[in-house]
This record gives sequence, structure tokens and C-alpha cells, in this order.
Amino acid sequence: MAPHKFKQPPQAPPLFTGTPESVVKDTKEMLAKSKKVIDDIVAKTSEKEATFNDVLLPMAHDENLQTLSAHILGFYQSVSTDQSLRDASTEAEKMMDEYSIEANMREDVFKLVDAISKKGEELDAESQRLLEKEHKSYIRNGLNLPAGPKRDRFKEIKMRLSQLSIEFNKNLNEEKGGIWFTKEELDGVPEDVVDLLKKEDGRYWLTFKYPDLFPTLKYAKDAATRRKVFVANENKVNQNVPLFREAMLLRDEMARLLGYRTFAEFVIEDKMMKSAKKVDDFLAGLRKRLADGGLDEIKTLKALKKKDVESRGEKFDDRYFLWDHRFYDRMMQEKDYQLDQNLISEWFPLQSTIEGMLEIFEELFGLVFVEVTGKDRDSISPTGKGEDIVWHDETQVFSVWDDEGEGAGFVGYLYLDLFPRQGKYGHAANFNLQPGFITQNGTRRYPATALVCNFSKPTAKKPSLLKHDEVTTLFHELGHGIHDLVSRTTYSRFHGTSTVRDFVEAPSQMLENWCWTPSQLKALSRHYSTLSDDYYNSWKDSDSKSSGKPEKTLPDDLIQKLLKTKNLNGALFNLRQLHFGTFDMTVHEPKSHEEIEELRISELYNQLRKDISKLDGPEVFGEGDGWGNGQATFGHLMGGYQAGYYGYLSSQVYSTDMFYSVFKSDPVNHKEGRRYRHTVLEKGGSQDEMKTLVDFLGREPNSKAFYKDLGLE
Repeated sequence: MAPHKFKQPPQAPPLFTGTPESVVKDTKEMLAKSKKVIDDIVAKTSEKEATFNDVLLPMAHDENLQTLSAHILGFYQSVSTDQSLRDASTEAEKMMDEYSIEANMREDVFKLVDAISKKGEELDAESQRLLEKEHKSYIRNGLNLPAGPKRDRFKEIKMRLSQLSIEFNKNLNEEKGGIWFTKEELDGVPEDVVDLLKKEDGRYWLTFKYPDLFPTLKYAKDAATRRKVFVANENKVNQNVPLFREAMLLRDEMARLLGYRTFAEFVIEDKMMKSAKKVDDFLAGLRKRLADGGLDEIKTLKALKKKDVESRGEKFDDRYFLWDHRFYDRMMQEKDYQLDQNLISEWFPLQSTIEGMLEIFEELFGLVFVEVTGKDRDSISPTGKGEDIVWHDETQVFSVWDDEGEGAGFVGYLYLDLFPRQGKYGHAANFNLQPGFITQNGTRRYPATALVCNFSKPTAKKPSLLKHDEVTTLFHELGHGIHDLVSRTTYSRFHGTSTVRDFVEAPSQMLENWCWTPSQLKALSRHYSTLSDDYYNSWKDSDSKSSGKPEKTLPDDLIQKLLKTKNLNGALFNLRQLHFGTFDMTVHEPKSHEEIEELRISELYNQLRKDISKLDGPEVFGEGDGWGNGQATFGHLMGGYQAGYYGYLSSQVYSTDMFYSVFKSDPVNHKEGRRYRHTVLEKGGSQDEMKTLVDFLGREPNSKAFYKDLGLE
């Protein structure tokens, strides 16, 4: 991607100059202002006179303004290197959650909203949706319960659930564990990984961060090492075990207070699936279709393991363990498909891959990405200091624009924070920093969005190189970022990825298909030795399996080998997702409250995994089913995906339908790309998501492409 010329954006980027003191102070002031707005509305408006413009519109404008600060105040806890600032950010999130619970349970406001709902004013479609969502929100927050002990208990539960979620995720972010290993125990792990580990007295400190964890599980020859790492990772935040249990109990109690049979029923009625039974049927049907394929895959992988183990003079145990899977899945790619992921990664240096991705999005959606560096940062910073518009010196900033065909207007800001560090969010995710919306004076406010990832850091000899699955992850998360950037809604409430949970993954999942398309793999790839003379010399001296001078882009033979592995062990991959989704539904739909009180959650988590995936764990050594506490590491179920993890699978129905129907024959069709941008991404959650799909597809979505893509039809 040729660098685009810098131009001054019409809106300054946000500042990241918060201190522990200012974060708490700013949060209190923001919430006090918001409370005054609502108090003033209530004081001067009667139910008889209440209208959308007098009540909901000023509340929406206040919410819009709040989001400009609120998201960043809570963001520091995921990215700051300062422990005290992270703590203050966590405290800010607690205050915001508590205020939100109080505000959503104000009966005086609900009476006004209820009166407006009954009047049937003529409103534009997005305002009507806001009214309906707001009205339903008060009911779902307990205001249909009579004032008194039941409503008080409901509020108490909501407050405690908020505290549990914040504490649970803070424990995950702050996790500092690891294991000391000798060089011999790490035999097989790539030197690039081992060289970056902390070393003391001839031993190496392996953390549970992705750049340490996954290469060890994929490459360590010693099964005892892999087992130790796998089991320890499942037990890395055991302080979350009682928090998870308490949350399950409180969610069940809360749902029953509102008159629902289960928490899952409460959550899903508001989603695309509409009913818990429909979700259960979907998961059960998928499990039935995948079960035989999973057993066949295990049989093949066991044969590979037997051959490998016996070739080293060891006895085969006729087992296929959880800690075996990444190792032998990788070995199968290499032996049966002649695909070496380390070799493939040489064509995916992180920075040039990002450039390739942004170029694809430029062509497809009519965008222009301009990286902002050096003095240009000073020029757009409200303080005149470029360092004030980032939270860490490794953060990259892009101003994003429409291309000439789309009008050349400003779109927003994109941030990339790509490498691991202590206290940082440990996975890969997109964070909205400031949403877009229409301001009170009718002008548009533009969004800012951040990708927070944990890729391996570059070394003196090599840039950061991405495995193909990391390329796919990056494309997925950048897809969320694009959704966030190009959304154009009236209200911040509906901006970007603020859709129902069982749709939100579909736009990003659809874009993953570009990582399996030959033309796009060519466009994304560039061999790292071609980036600079230093890298070329280092590559020449390396033990790379490339022969002769490497091609600049990924060679056709490697692309074909890669494509053949798309559904390799795909049944086991999807059975893993099914385990998560089934566990999520099981803990959220007990037959009675007593059942959840008596439930042994860790045992259930491990038993379900064994039943669904058929992979062995430590239970075969007589350690019982309580050997690990994987649910305590499962941030999704405490951070928004509770009774909703099935959405990762169900949204694939929509994503594959969109790709096969519209893009498969021509992935860079400019006309269809722009239609997708304006019909799907631009809408955010401002209209019913099924309408969005039907408008784009021209029909109701179906599951044919989903099962075809999985090789099941």
C-alpha cells in the first residue's frame, strides 16, 4: 500500500492523558451531569405531556456525549502499563455500571417512556427503534416487579453481577503466571519463541500469553511439557472459580424473579434466535452432524501419534489427549499436506500484512487509510503533543477517509496495539473508543476504534511473522474495526458493532474468507527478506526451508497446500466451539434453582468437553473431572456472551451465506463491496438485523452454504 498523503482531519482524535486521579474525577463529573439531565427532564415533564423530543431525545444526546468519555475511561484497564491507572479505570467502570443500573431502574423515567410508547407518535425508523428498545430495557431491568423486596433484590443482584464481571476480567488481564522449563523440555519449540523468553539459571520462563502458549502446544516434542502447559493454563486464574459460580446462581435467581424459567430464556428472547429451545436444537443438530467426523479425525490423528511416538522408541498409550491436538494437527499439516506454518509465516510479516489488509478494505469499501506519525500527530493533537493521542508508544494511528468515489469525506480514526505486555488484555479484540452519531446541532461525530492484539514481537533478525491462523484472526478483528468505522447511525446506542450478539460476529466471520482466497493471499503476502537488506541477510543466514531466493508473494504451490487444509480436522475445531456453546447453555438453563446450586461446574465443563470432542484429559489417570477450571478463564461468559456463545456458530450461518451468495465468485467486486458497506455495515444495530440480512441477500438467509463450507453437505 503506497503511503497516502497526510491531510488534516475535521475532528481531533481523542486524548489518552488520563491519570488515576483524573479518571475517577472525570467519571464522577460525567455521571453527575447525566443525572442532572435526567432529573431536569423528570422535573419539567408530565406523563400527559411527554413526547419523544422532550424525553428520549435529550436522553439520547446525553448518552451520545457520555460515550465520548466513558469508553476511554474504561479502556485504560485493558491497555495501560500503569497499575494504578488500570485500577482507577476498573473503579471508573464500576461507577459507570452502578450508575447505569440505577438509571435503568428509575420508575419516574419509565413512566414517561411508557406514556410515550402508548401515544404512538410518528417517528423515523431509528427513533422508533430507540423508543422500543428503551421501553423494553426498563421492563427487563425489573420495573414490572412491584416496588419492594423483589425489586430491591433484583437491583442488588444487578449490582453484584457487575462487580463480579469486572473482578473476573481484571483477574484475567492481570494474570502473571507461567512455568519454568529447561531447554530440553522445550525441545521442538521454535528458536524465535525460546529466544524471547526470560532466562534464569539455564531455565526459561514460559507465560500463558498467546505468543508463548500456542507455539509450545504446537511444537514441544515432550508430551509431559505440553500436558503441564495445558493443565496449568486451565488453572491460571482459579480465583475466578467462586466468582463464576456466584454469577451463575445470581443470573438464575434474577431471571426467575422476572418470571422467566431460565436465564437463557431471558437473554435469547431479545436475540435473532428468539428462543432457548431454538438454540438448543441448533447446537444438538450441529453436534449430530459433526460427531462421526470428529471420531474419524481422532482415529487418523491417533495413527499419526502412534507412528511418531514409536519412532522415538516410546510406547504408544492408545490415547489422544487435549494437549496432543495442536501438536499432531500441526504435524499432519506438515507430513500429509507438506504445509509448514513456520515457512508460510515468512510471507506474512505483521506490518506488510496489515498494509495488505488495509489495501483490500480500500478497494472493497472505498476507503483510504493514512497513517499518522511524527509531527503530523502533533498537528492533530488537541494539546499539540503527538504522544497524547496514544496510550502506548507502540500504538499506530490512522486517519480514515472515503475515497474520491465515496465523496472523499472523513470517516474516523483507527488504532492498532499489536504486542503483548504486562497488564494488557490478553487476547485479540476490537474496542470502540468513541462511537459515531448525529450531534444536537445536526453535524456528524466521527468514530475512533482500536484493535488490541498479542502477536509475537519482532527481533533483531526478523520482523513479527504471522501464522496463517493469526492472519485470519487479524482480518477478523480488523473486520470489527471496519464495521465500527463505516457505521452511520443517528444514535450512539446503535453504532457499529452494537448489534444483537448472535449477529455481531457475522460481518467479521464473512471477511475471514478472504484469507482462504488465492488472489487475496497473494495480495496480503510479502516475503520478509524483501522488506530490507538487513532482513534479506538474516534470512540468508537462517535455517529457512525456502530454497533459493524466495518469491516476493506467497508461491502458488504453497497457496494450494494451504487451501487443502481449510477444513482439516474441521469437525474437531467446531466440536470445540460446540463444547463452549453447550456449556454456556447448560449452566444458564437449569431445571430449577436447586439444580444450579448443586452443580459441580468445573466437573461439568470437563465432562462436556470429553463427551462432545471425545479428547482425553487427566481424568483417564484417575484425577477425576475436576482437574481443571477452564470456565474461570472464559472471559466471554462474564463479559457479554453469557447465554450467547452459540452466536459464534449461528452467525456463521449468516456469514457463509453472504460470502457464497455474493462474494465467492469475485471477492474484490467493488460494486458489491460498497453495497455491503452501505446495506450491512453502515446500519449497525439501527434496524432489525434480519431486515439487514434480507436487504443484502434479497431473501431470508439459509444454512446451505454453512453446511457445505463445513464439508457436511
